[in-house]
Amino acid sequence: MSQEQSKASGLPVVPPKFWDGDDEALSQECRDLIATLPAEPYSKIHHLYQFQSFWHNKRVIQGVLNLQKHFQAHDSDIILVTMPKSGTTWLKLSLTLYLIAKPIIPLNPDPIVTAPHPLLTTNSHDLVPFLELHLYLENNPDLSSFLSPRLFATHLPYFPLPESIKSSRCKIVYLCRNPKDVLVSYWHFTSEFRPDSHVSNVVDADLFEKFCQGKNPYGPFWDQILGYYQESLKRPEKIMFLRFEELKSEPVRVLKELAEFLGFGFSKEEENGDAVGDILRLCSFGNLSNLEVNKSGKSSTGMTCKNYFRRGEVGDSKNFLTPDMIKRLDDITEEKLGIHGLKF
Repeated sequence: MSQEQSKASGLPVVPPKFWDGDDEALSQECRDLIATLPAEPYSKIHHLYQFQSFWHNKRVIQGVLNLQKHFQAHDSDIILVTMPKSGTTWLKLSLTLYLIAKPIIPLNPDPIVTAPHPLLTTNSHDLVPFLELHLYLENNPDLSSFLSPRLFATHLPYFPLPESIKSSRCKIVYLCRNPKDVLVSYWHFTSEFRPDSHVSNVVDADLFEKFCQGKNPYGPFWDQILGYYQESLKRPEKIMFLRFEELKSEPVRVLKELAEFLGFGFSKEEENGDAVGDILRLCSFGNLSNLEVNKSGKSSTGMTCKNYFRRGEVGDSKNFLTPDMIKRLDDITEEKLGIHGLKF
């Protein structure tokens, strides 16, 4: 989506000034706060700051401050939550497609051919905007144009979420992924625009070490996952806890359960008409990664859309982590999550 298209859609354009080094884009409140926070260099041009127990860049902290002050959740809202590179794009795609296309699928056996769908022309990150990374970067956006159910995304841990999200009856869908695959996917993703990136077959040692220490964007990884997992056990009617690996191995079952959780279950007529199959085929990795909008387009944040589509596989990390790296991550995961019954 171009900046002109983004403006036409009602979504705010994220200006380049909001990236980490441009303090002029931050409010005085945010600058004063950041000056008091523990800081950690993350790359040659990028720092992370420990805010409310998790690590963020300046841009995210500004978004969180605005979000916590102004966002008022509706009971009908749906909030999609992931750590970066945990299947965010797929989850946005499947839910956006389901909510938009469901009414027409029974009437149209081949919606891909006969009915143009927004996902064919617009990147999913513009259809389902991030709260702290997009909507709330510039204070308090007007959300009156969003139709119900409003669909938003965030990478935030549970603790910093606005109180209205926690106290309302809105639904939270949390998607997690094996930490080894998350790390490798993030390494590939950031290598596209890191000035210090270089060609290598093994994940950068500094990036690996920071991930293990929990000093990664929105990390510690294990603390975020555990927070949502424990809340999902307490409030299963509010929070659905999903694994990326389940989406890959049992997509039909997961999509049906997800639809039921959100209160939009498939009817017998829709199931007999293969509505689930239509959705999964349209939002399959192969189909979407080959669409022109995702091969050559850009999202309204300026990110090249093709960067969101690499391989989307389970276990690809073994090709980019040494045996020692794999063992260390497995040991940390068992220590942090295994005792709570959460395993990958």
